[in-house]
Amino acid sequence: MHNSSAFIQIRRLARRYIEGEQQRNIFADLDLDIERGAFIALLGPSGCGKSTLLNLLSGIDLPDAGQIYIDGCSLTGMNERERTRFRRRHIGFVFQFFNLIPTLTVEENLLLPLELNGLTTLDQRNRALELLDNVGLGDRRNSFPERLSGGEQQRLAIARALVHSPWLLLADEPTGNLDAATGERILELLLKLHRQAGTTIVMVTHSQEVAARADRILVLNNGDIREMNR
Repeated sequence: MHNSSAFIQIRRLARRYIEGEQQRNIFADLDLDIERGAFIALLGPSGCGKSTLLNLLSGIDLPDAGQIYIDGCSLTGMNERERTRFRRRHIGFVFQFFNLIPTLTVEENLLLPLELNGLTTLDQRNRALELLDNVGLGDRRNSFPERLSGGEQQRLAIARALVHSPWLLLADEPTGNLDAATGERILELLLKLHRQAGTTIVMVTHSQEVAARADRILVLNNGDIREMNR
């Protein structure tokens, strides 16, 4: 059943790779609707295309066929420059390996998305530093990433992904490299920020505990997606 007012609409999405002589279909004719403000957990075996789907939703990668609409904007209809601008303004990405820039301080890493978007008013900078306080790193502004623990680096990565108030947050196993207690704190932080801002979240995870906190659980397997009933 299609919802024409859904925040994210995926229509007949296809993505394939050539491996040697073989063509491998990651997706074929994938349809999906995601509501605004939903927290979606995306499960599935390794290699099934979870990260590929995030890359398609962010416009980093393009499908071989099909359309993706985000808030009525045709992501698949944009050229590379338009997709880059759209991603920079409206999408936040939290990677499993943090992807912080080692030569920039905590504050400089945090402010980078604002600077790329030309959002550098004093008010916007102050809101960014307030977000740094919210993730418990207000006293580490001048530290470099290598001086932070894994959990602190991930908290900074989450703050950086949210600093420009994106419509959509994509998270690729954001607790995968953290111990259980730190991972739980990271998840609590994400959920708190999600509730405050109403950001739509699509999170790849292998953790049933993480998935249990989501509004919807989607399972990707053999090029198809299905909803897991509670």
